[in-house]
Amino acid sequence: MSRYRPPQPKSSAYISKPGYAALGQELKALWVTRREVTVALSAAAAEGDRSENAEYIYRKKQLREIDRRIRYLQKRLDELVVVDKPPTNQQQVFFGAWVELEDDAGECVTYRIVGPDEFDVEKGWISMDSPVARALMKKNLDDEVSVQRPAGPIRYIITGIRYTEGHF
Repeated sequence: MSRYRPPQPKSSAYISKPGYAALGQELKALWVTRREVTVALSAAAAEGDRSENAEYIYRKKQLREIDRRIRYLQKRLDELVVVDKPPTNQQQVFFGAWVELEDDAGECVTYRIVGPDEFDVEKGWISMDSPVARALMKKNLDDEVSVQRPAGPIRYIITGIRYTEGHF
């Protein structure tokens, strides 16, 4: 059996202004951390035999992880499209919408549709690439939406759509 895994599909390139700023801050913080790790790595390398030096091995691994994240953020920030205004038609679901849903059991949930780089399930922010968000896109108030889940399909009715001006 082969270890080959096909590459992941490209995620959407949309992000809100606060999300873009947060990624930029993360990149700056990583450069500062990288400097500190490089100094610690040099100190660990000066201790002698590197093959049994746990501090040296740990710092090399830490530096690799930081460099990988820096490369990813530099590429990702260049290709992102910042969405800073709500859509003209605010009666449909688009990027940045807060969507209130009711399922067949009468339970209500609220999701905000954001870019894949800023989703946070605890806040109710879901990626626009998620199955729920894809099913909701371009739907109107009172539309019925069916979402395929591993546990089986679930139906929702859209009970509310709103856009918050400060979140763009």
